Amino acid sequence: MHMRTKFILPVALAAVVSACGQGEPSATDAADAADAGVVNLYTARHYDSDRALYDRFTEQTGIRVNIIEGNADQLIARMGSEGSASPADVFITADAGALWRAQNANLLQPTTSEVLTDAIPANLRDPQGRWFGLNRRARIVAYDSTKVQPAEIDTYEEIASPRFRGKLCVRSADSVYNLSLVGALIEAWGPERTAEWTRGVVANMARPPEGGDRDQIRAVNAGVCEIALTNSYYYIRMANGEDAADRAVTQKVKLSFPSLAGQGAHINVSGGGVAANAPNRENAVRLLEFLASPEAQTAVSAGNNEFPGNPAVPVPAPTNAYADFTAHPMSVAIYGPRQAEAQSLMSAAGWR
Repeated sequence: MHMRTKFILPVALAAVVSACGQGEPSATDAADAADAGVVNLYTARHYDSDRALYDRFTEQTGIRVNIIEGNADQLIARMGSEGSASPADVFITADAGALWRAQNANLLQPTTSEVLTDAIPANLRDPQGRWFGLNRRARIVAYDSTKVQPAEIDTYEEIASPRFRGKLCVRSADSVYNLSLVGALIEAWGPERTAEWTRGVVANMARPPEGGDRDQIRAVNAGVCEIALTNSYYYIRMANGEDAADRAVTQKVKLSFPSLAGQGAHINVSGGGVAANAPNRENAVRLLEFLASPEAQTAVSAGNNEFPGNPAVPVPAPTNAYADFTAHPMSVAIYGPRQAEAQSLMSAAGWR
């Protein structure tokens, strides 16, 4: 998630960097962090499109966004070490499983906001309001359209079928995206059937897991495998980006949205919550409410190719070309509590 994406708002991107705070407040500065004009954001999302939104938020509210970046586990560890003196107001990351890790470490506090509960469906947020899924992504299948028929991969069961022995590319078992998917399968199928599925996945691997989702898509194009697991927005970004080679890949490699238990494709979220010790709690809630607004939802979908979390927001181009699918209604809040069991099943199957 370290790719910088291009994005255009009424405010030029050049102004974004200057408008968003770049200093990193320390735990000893937490008392000073309480400031009606500041919100301290710890984020594992590193996109210029997001920074443009923070600039827009500042323009509308006068509240300056101090940005502290890192991966999810780094930020969770940092907030934990800072303890009650943490200056963090908002924590944002990708994947409900990662949000749950922060929740499970008691680093997020419940938030009551009609704006957020009206905008974000119940299955895309923590039942206690500790985090909200702001944007959706589907974990689906990229396939070689010259070798595979869409009907061969219209369910998640088929990914592990003998039809694809030695023909699957997938990233490692410690990817939170895969952990959340397997957690969802456990919820839908139970552990025994899911264990069988993980063994089928390992038997179908064309190579040991390596690289990220874009690497899996490129491997399908190169003939290393016929199918691959990927998040939807990686593919959409490749199909509509500046890299001509990646655009060419998507001429041959296509997307399938398999169905889980006949109810639709597995969905995950990126999202955020108010930090447990937020010194600027009111500003933190205002930032989350802004990110749930139609303006912000549309901007992220157009700029980063995720689907809006708010179902009332129309999906803009180019993401709308991939939005005609059924999303599974399962609560994303179950993924995190299933992580340990998912990891155990994957390890036992030899998924490294």
